[in-house]
Amino acid sequence: MDIEELRTFVEVADAGGISPAAARLGVSKSIVSRRLARLESELGVLLLARTTRGAALTEAGAAFRNHAARVCTEIDVAREAVLPAGELRGRLRVAAPLSFGGAHFAPILAEMARRHPQLHIQTCYSDRFVDLIAEGYDCAIRVGYLQDSNLVARRIGPVLGKLVASPDYVQAHGAPETPEELVADHQALMQGTETWQLKDGDKIITVRPQGRFKADNGTALLAAAVAGLGIGYLPDWLTHEHLASGALVPVMTRYPPPPAGAYVVRPPGQHPARKIRVLTELLIEYCDQAEHPV
Repeated sequence: MDIEELRTFVEVADAGGISPAAARLGVSKSIVSRRLARLESELGVLLLARTTRGAALTEAGAAFRNHAARVCTEIDVAREAVLPAGELRGRLRVAAPLSFGGAHFAPILAEMARRHPQLHIQTCYSDRFVDLIAEGYDCAIRVGYLQDSNLVARRIGPVLGKLVASPDYVQAHGAPETPEELVADHQALMQGTETWQLKDGDKIITVRPQGRFKADNGTALLAAAVAGLGIGYLPDWLTHEHLASGALVPVMTRYPPPPAGAYVVRPPGQHPARKIRVLTELLIEYCDQAEHPV
């Protein structure tokens, strides 16, 4: 029984179709179909029922899927055990934030690929929330405050930020002095309907600001802040040049945001793959040496 056929079956089962599984594996749909056909022929059972919407597990396929996934995991662990020290191979799928990823994390992933020429790295840069398990990612780099989940997280560095606005906005609307003024009298630049956390001495308070300008990445929110559209809650690495030039000014400094973090998160499991451990250590090293925190 071929390991690539097993791995392909698991990907199709988890992705819900041949097309998304082919994208995950980086091969054509015809290759995926041939591997599935060979596996089903060898087993003598139908594992997947093809439909116009994708592929659904048959009863036999549902029973076989977990066994196949365990075999694939064990093979990966065995391969790692016999590789020369430090060598990586195979595939690494990473989800990274668009706003932070290009400037901060893309060079680290490129360096990892340079050091390990037999490792195939596929990165999705997006500020949307990526479901690692459903979409077949090995890990994700996430920035901010982690929500409770069943994912395993490793902190790689701090993320410091502040509330900022343009001088024109402050001249036209004033600067809020309290969280109550921020909510009642000011336009906030937000990703959606999120809450903001602020420090009042040793206490953390939560506010729900309002605003008419929303975007799903920090670069767009930064542009809106510079244009005078409202108050942004943005990381220092994104704003420090604009603060230095005077294009932005800090506001409500008596109530600073608490430090957030950057994390590598992965699906639950007993041990992370060596490739995830190597990426995590590279990112920690980068964050420790960075002139400005992430």
